[in-house]
Amino acid sequence: MRHRKSGVKLSRSSSHRKAMFRNMVTSLFKYDRISTTEAKAKELRKWADSIVTLAKRGDLHARRQILSIIMEKDVAHKLFAEAGARFGAVAGGYTRLTKIGLRAGDTAEMTMVELLGEKAEPVKEDRKDN
Repeated sequence: MRHRKSGVKLSRSSSHRKAMFRNMVTSLFKYDRISTTEAKAKELRKWADSIVTLAKRGDLHARRQILSIIMEKDVAHKLFAEAGARFGAVAGGYTRLTKIGLRAGDTAEMTMVELLGEKAEPVKEDRKDN
């Protein structure tokens, strides 16, 4: 029985699965949308939503937890900078899955995963040296 065992195996070892989802979630936050198979997209949604929840919290412990998952520091810092403005009013459901058809090689169901919310323009502060 698989009671209380969340997540999918996807016919991969645990280390391969972890590395794959770390790369996928980094790409999702870097490019705001990626396309992947439907099974991977459904699992990626769980990873991405938990990371956005941590980023909205914004404290040092959350930052360290996210940096242990996201592969690029620049992507993590960008996420912390815009998470409050982009996802602040929403209590969950930060991603959208859209089916985009079948893959040509093996007819796998392909899905577009994209982040919701308006992209906030970075605020540039004018510093006046007196």
